[in-house]
Amino acid sequence: MHATTTTCALVGLEPVAVTVEAFVAGGLPGLHVVGLGDAAVMEAKERVRAALKHLGNALPPSRVTVNLAPADLRKVGPAYDLPIALAILAAQRKLPAAHVARAVVMGELALDGTLRAVPGALAAAWLARRGGHAVVVVPPGNAAEAALVDGVEVVAPSDLAGAIDWARTGRAPTAATLAAGAWATPASSATSRASPLAPMPPAEPDLADVRGQALARRALEVAAAGGHALLLVGPPGCGKSMLARRLPGLLPPLDDDAAWTATLVRSALGEPVVGLERRPPFRAPHHGGSEAGLLGGGPGLRPGEVTRAHGGVLFLDELPEWSRRVLEGLRGPLEEGVVELVRAHGRRRFPARFALVAAMNPCPCGHAGDDAVPCRCHPADRRRYQGRISGPLLDRFDLRVRLARLPPEELVHAPAGEPSAVVAARVARARAVATARQGHANALLDGAHLRRHAELDAAGLRLLAASAATGGVSARGADRLRRVARTLADLVGCERVTSEHLAEALAYRAEPFGGAAAAGETG
Repeated sequence: MHATTTTCALVGLEPVAVTVEAFVAGGLPGLHVVGLGDAAVMEAKERVRAALKHLGNALPPSRVTVNLAPADLRKVGPAYDLPIALAILAAQRKLPAAHVARAVVMGELALDGTLRAVPGALAAAWLARRGGHAVVVVPPGNAAEAALVDGVEVVAPSDLAGAIDWARTGRAPTAATLAAGAWATPASSATSRASPLAPMPPAEPDLADVRGQALARRALEVAAAGGHALLLVGPPGCGKSMLARRLPGLLPPLDDDAAWTATLVRSALGEPVVGLERRPPFRAPHHGGSEAGLLGGGPGLRPGEVTRAHGGVLFLDELPEWSRRVLEGLRGPLEEGVVELVRAHGRRRFPARFALVAAMNPCPCGHAGDDAVPCRCHPADRRRYQGRISGPLLDRFDLRVRLARLPPEELVHAPAGEPSAVVAARVARARAVATARQGHANALLDGAHLRRHAELDAAGLRLLAASAATGGVSARGADRLRRVARTLADLVGCERVTSEHLAEALAYRAEPFGGAAAAGETG
């Protein structure tokens, strides 16, 4: 006796259909799962056995073989428990095979049959819609995210008994079952795609809290308006982290594509999803993080922090404390907007279009160039510290701002600056102008588009040539200067990029270490 159902595997962020085949035949009793599963998949047979027995549906005294096809695709995680259980019952003719076969099913089983949430339910719903499946069956904890996809009926029973009841009748859980924790929505429902109990997101930190630091505030606005990478250098306590954490509040909400991608990433990583992620993400990993944690990787080639920050902000504090190897891995995503992982056991490509903000001290003690506190570092230690940031990586920061410690009287009596809402309105206008002109932020301008949309006047060309002649601006740096100048023009509503805009852009690209160049490559 043979029966099948469908579940979903994630290859990167791409959903792939996995057919769960159950075959019950004569032979020594036992449950055997094949199909290149990891330890969690292989252990599914014990969870399935216990859950079925708990309901009085013990495995038959026969050999039961479950195949997860395609057999050459690696399967990971416990999401295969529920489809395995339903396929076995259908193969025993205890459930209508047609009902089980028409759905995409996923869920982890507790030993008493309770269903636990699993990663990737949003991708499973997309797979169901794309593959012509009428129903997606998921645990209650995944119901809200699966319901974001129109055209698919979402059935989310609280336990295996509810899933069996649905498979027998073809109907969504009853009102009594819903009261016990199940959840269901018809395929045509498009008005209640988010949970009514979704918590209100916390308020963004306000830029008005930052006292002084006019140059850094302006650079933050430019970075938000154009999507530019920003490096903040200054002594401890001068406000670098405070500024960086206020950047997401200046950004416009994510567009549809970025919102779906951000939501899909959260779903794939097993994070709670209650609706589309319209707020730009802000990720601030610790400097002790690994290459796999920042860029992605590990046994399942999972997304890293650069992908979690897609459409938003990636903040790297204490930049020189990061591993040199990890930092150099950022160069590709900063240029291409994607991170490609190539390993012996697979290849994955993840989105990674983010605004990079980094902060660092000018020296190990943090007080080089500080008028109030003398630096205690030996010059060689200072050069070694600054040299941890390679020239090519430093060159990829469009804006490099040196912050100074505020005098006590300014710190106490300085008036509050503009609130985030006022600055965000200017950013939104500048972004709208750039999007209408070229379809994306100015930081992505390249090639012919850069020449067309950021053409310099004669005075600007002379200024750029003079900067390049001094050796302080590389060819890549010249392009980045023009992108920043284009953003500055957009912020003031100027159609043409002038030498004044370029001069201000040059002011943001000064040597960040107060004249001591970073060691390492410069190309």
